[in-house]
Amino acid sequence: MIRNFLKVAIRNLWRNKGFSAINITGLAVGMAAAMLILLWVQNEISFDRFYEKTDNVYLMHSRDKDNGKLAVWSKTPALMSPELKKDYPEVEDAARFRTVYFLMTAGEKHLNPEGAFADSTFLSVLNFPLLKGNGKTALNGNHNIVITKKLSVTLFGDDDAMGKTVRIDSADNFTVTGVLKDLPGNTEFTYQYLLPWTYITKLGWDKSQSWNNSNATTYVLLKNGTSPAAFSEKVKNVIRRHIKEGDGSTREIIIQPLSKVHLYSKTENGQFTGGRIETVKLFAVIAIVILIIACINFMNLSTARSEKRAKEVGIRKVVGAHKNSLIAQFIGESTMIAIIAFFIAVVLVQLSLSGFNGIVGVPLSINFSDPYWWLFALAFILFTGFMAGSYPAFYLSSSRPTEVLKGTFKKANALINPRKVLVVMQFTFAIVLIICTIIVERQLQFARNRDTGYNKGNLAYVFSQGDVLKNYNLIKHDLLNTGAAVGVTKLFSPITRAWGTTTGLSWPGSTDEDKKINFLRFEADADFVKTTGTRLLQGRDIDLNVYPTDSTALLLNEAAVKAMHLQNPVGKPVRNEKGVNCHVIGVVKDFIVESPYEEIKPMVIQGLASGYPVVHFKLNPANSTAADLAKAEKVFKQYNPQYPFEYVFADEAYAHKFKEEQKDGTLSALFAGLTIFISCLGLFGLATYMAKSRMKEISVRKVLGATVSSITKLLSVDFIKLILVSIIIASPVAWWAMSKWLQGFTYRISIEWWVFVLAGVGAVAIALLTVSVQSIKAALANPVKSLRSE
Repeated sequence: MIRNFLKVAIRNLWRNKGFSAINITGLAVGMAAAMLILLWVQNEISFDRFYEKTDNVYLMHSRDKDNGKLAVWSKTPALMSPELKKDYPEVEDAARFRTVYFLMTAGEKHLNPEGAFADSTFLSVLNFPLLKGNGKTALNGNHNIVITKKLSVTLFGDDDAMGKTVRIDSADNFTVTGVLKDLPGNTEFTYQYLLPWTYITKLGWDKSQSWNNSNATTYVLLKNGTSPAAFSEKVKNVIRRHIKEGDGSTREIIIQPLSKVHLYSKTENGQFTGGRIETVKLFAVIAIVILIIACINFMNLSTARSEKRAKEVGIRKVVGAHKNSLIAQFIGESTMIAIIAFFIAVVLVQLSLSGFNGIVGVPLSINFSDPYWWLFALAFILFTGFMAGSYPAFYLSSSRPTEVLKGTFKKANALINPRKVLVVMQFTFAIVLIICTIIVERQLQFARNRDTGYNKGNLAYVFSQGDVLKNYNLIKHDLLNTGAAVGVTKLFSPITRAWGTTTGLSWPGSTDEDKKINFLRFEADADFVKTTGTRLLQGRDIDLNVYPTDSTALLLNEAAVKAMHLQNPVGKPVRNEKGVNCHVIGVVKDFIVESPYEEIKPMVIQGLASGYPVVHFKLNPANSTAADLAKAEKVFKQYNPQYPFEYVFADEAYAHKFKEEQKDGTLSALFAGLTIFISCLGLFGLATYMAKSRMKEISVRKVLGATVSSITKLLSVDFIKLILVSIIIASPVAWWAMSKWLQGFTYRISIEWWVFVLAGVGAVAIALLTVSVQSIKAALANPVKSLRSE
C-alpha cells in the first residue's frame, strides 16, 4: 500500500509539473527563511549559556535613584568581590573584571587590542576553554597574561606562545601562561587578553577604589542549592553598611543570571523587564508566520485541484479505502513534498548564509555533525508536511463517492470559504510586515535626522595612550600648523559617549532633593566649542590656558539649567559632590551623547583636570580627508611612535547607536519581501488554475463579444477583493504592534494614515500584477480551442 501511495504521489507531481514547482518553491523559500531566522534566534538565546556552571553564575548590578527613578547599572565597587568570598557562605567564588586597552609589543609587532583586568578566579567562575595552560593558576602571578588563539597567531604566528614575553604599554613584560580558545560569537565578552587584577595596584589605579566608586564588573558563582532570591536579599545592602548616611547610602546591589544579561537588559523601576528578548520573540513569530504562509500555498493549490483528486478518492472509497488511510495518503504526499523542499531550503540557506551573517553581524552556520540538528530537521519536515497537508487531506477524504462519481463534487462558490480565508491570512501577514517595515525605517530616519547639537562632520578622536598626554601641546600645535586640523581639544570621554555621572551638586536655592539629580559629567579643555561645533548660548568656552581657574569652571547644557531652575546661570556658584566650589561660565545647547531616541539628560562640563583624556580634532575641510589623516598620522607617530595611529570618526561612532534598530529594520524588510513573494507565488498558482478551469466560460464570453479588459477584470476582481479584506484586517493589527514598539522610545514618530494607504496600494498593485499575467493570457487565448469539444 505504501508503495502504491508513493507511486501515485510521484505520478501526481510529474503530471502537474507547474503546480508541483510552485508548491515546492513556495515551501522551500518559506522553510529557508524560517531556518535562517531560527538559526539567529537559537544563537541569541544561547548567549553565555555554555559555561560548566551556567545556572549558578550571576552578574552583580548597582541600583539607585536617578532623577527620581530607580536606575540599574552593571558596575559595582571593586572592594565588594573579596568581601563576598569572605563573608557570604553562599558564594563558591567571585571575580572582578574591567575592560582596558594597552599597547602590546612582541618583537616588531605593535597592537592595541581590547583586553581586561581579571581576578585569578575569573577562569574558574567562567570556564572559557583553554587550549594551553591551567585556568585555575594562569592569572596567579602579577606578570602573567592569558591571550586568545587569534591574538597568539597575530603576535607569534604558528609558534607556541606559552612562555613567550609580551610588553605592555612600553612599561612591563608579561609572560604568556595561557592560550584561550577564541571566544564564540554568542557571548557578551570581546576581550583578547586577560591581565591579573593585581596589576591595577602596581599602576596605582586602585587609589580610586572605594565603596562609593562603582568601577568593576563583578561575577559570582553561587553554590549548588543556593536560593538566588534569598542571596539577592541578603547582599542587597552590602554597600550601605560601608558608607556614611547620605553619601550614596541608598545604593543597593541586585543580581541577574549571566545567561539572561544579553536578552534582558531593559529595566523599569529598578527591575529587569525585557530588552533583546522582545525582538527575539518577534522574529520567532515571523519565522512561524512565513512557514504558515508557505503551507497555505500548498493548501490552496491542493484544494483548488480537488475535483481531479476527488475522483481518485471516490474510486478508492468504492473499493474499500477508509478515511484514515486516505488522510495518511495525502499527509504522506505533503510530507514527501516537504522533504524535497527541505533539502532545497538547506541549499538556499547555505547559499545565503554569507549575506545573512553580514546583516545580523554573527557568524551563523549549520552544524551537520550535530545529531540534535538532524532531530530538528526531522521534526521541522514532519511539522511542515502535516501543517501543509492537513486541510487538503481532511477536505478530500470527506468527499462522498456518489457525488464525486456523478460529477457533482464541485467547489462551493460561497461568499466565505476556506480557500478565501487562507488567501486573506497570507496577505494579512504580508501587509502587517510591510507596514511595520515602513514604520521602523521612518523611526530610524527620524532619529538619524535629530539635531545632535554638535557638528560631527570631519570630527575625529584618538584615545590618549602612551605619550599623547605628555606631548599634547606639541601634538595640538603641529596638527594646526600642518593644516591637518582646524581645531583640537581634549575631553574626558568621546563626544559620542558619557563615561561619568555625578550627583550631590548644590547651588543657591537648591534643596536636598536636588542633590539626587544625576548629571552627565564631561570634562573639557580649551577650544571645546570650536572643535566640536557645540553651540554656546551664553557666556564663554572653557580655556585653561587663558583662565587657569577654569579647572573649576562649569558649562551647563539647557537640560541642566532647566533641572536647576536657574534664570541667569552664568556666574552662579555650584558646589560639587567633593565640596569643591565651582562657577558657571557658560551655557551650551543640548547635544546628544547617549541614545538618540531618549531625552537629553542634564549635563555639567568642567575644566579637564586629570585622567586620560580623548583627543578630538576637526579635520581641515580645505583638504581631502585622506590628506588630513596622513598629516595627522605623521604628527602622532612623531610624538607617540610606539603606538599605532587609531582614530574614530564621530559620525561613524554616532551611526553605531542605530546598529540594532538598523539590523531589525533590514531583517523586517527582507522577510516582508519574502512573505510577499511566497504569497504572490501561491496567488499566481491559484490564478493559473482558476483561468484554466474557466476557459470554456471565457471562450463563450469572447464569442459573445467580451473584451480582453472585461475578462481580465472578471478574473482579477475576486482576488483584489480578498486583498482589500486583508488590508482592513492588517491595518489595526500593525497599528497596535507598532504603537507598542514605539512606546520604547521617548523621541519617536507618530503613526500617520498614509503609511497604511501606501502599504495597501503596494499590496494591491503587486497582487494585481501577479493575477493579471494569467488573466490576460486567458483572455487572449483562442476560444475555438476550448469550444472545439463542445
